Amino acid sequence: MAGFDKVVTTYEQAMAGLTDNMTVLAGGFGLCGIPEGLIAQIKKMQTKGLTVVSNNCGVDDFGLGLLLPDRQIKKIIASYVGENAEFERQMMSGELDVELTPQGTLAEKMRAGGAGIPAFFTATGYGTPVAEGKEERQFNGKNYILEEAITGEFAIVKAWKADRYGNLVYRHTARNFNPMAATAGKITVAEVEEIVEPGELDPNEIHTPGIYVNRVIKGNFEKRIEQRTVRQK
Repeated sequence: MAGFDKVVTTYEQAMAGLTDNMTVLAGGFGLCGIPEGLIAQIKKMQTKGLTVVSNNCGVDDFGLGLLLPDRQIKKIIASYVGENAEFERQMMSGELDVELTPQGTLAEKMRAGGAGIPAFFTATGYGTPVAEGKEERQFNGKNYILEEAITGEFAIVKAWKADRYGNLVYRHTARNFNPMAATAGKITVAEVEEIVEPGELDPNEIHTPGIYVNRVIKGNFEKRIEQRTVRQK
């Protein structure tokens, strides 16, 4: 219901119902726009056997990288994996199942899942290992491969503002994969910087309608940067 108050006050409430072997879609790009507290709660819960869908897997001691040391992630569907030594070790040793997916394709997989579209054709990856085992077709003389949509039991996203009905506004590049992930979870949990009352958000500025969001929690964010680069004085 659009008018239902979706605010929860504890991370235990926010991630209630997450169990072993579920699929979790996580918003974020690098460490930008990641639901830091929700990830930390998954680590605290010690949920195992997870399939995680995310652009990347954080860094060794932050973001989704927190879930690697205790082997909580069984499989990850991601686009970029170059900032995490433990991820590399687990992938190269065969301990972690990794499905590398082009970034645009990954975004569309989540968007399609949220829209109820089971699959789509894309030219991206044709003629490469990405296309192995996938249906190929020609449209107007151009080759395409079939990619299946993605959904999950949980989606965890980070937003700038939310109202109590779950309407979300993202800020600048922290928007990234969050809107697509938010639509593709059976239970979508949003960790936000500020919660406002209904009516305070301009309807024209809402990026994710509350109909997609089940729970909202106000978080405290560290907002790390992977590699801080500054100019010498």
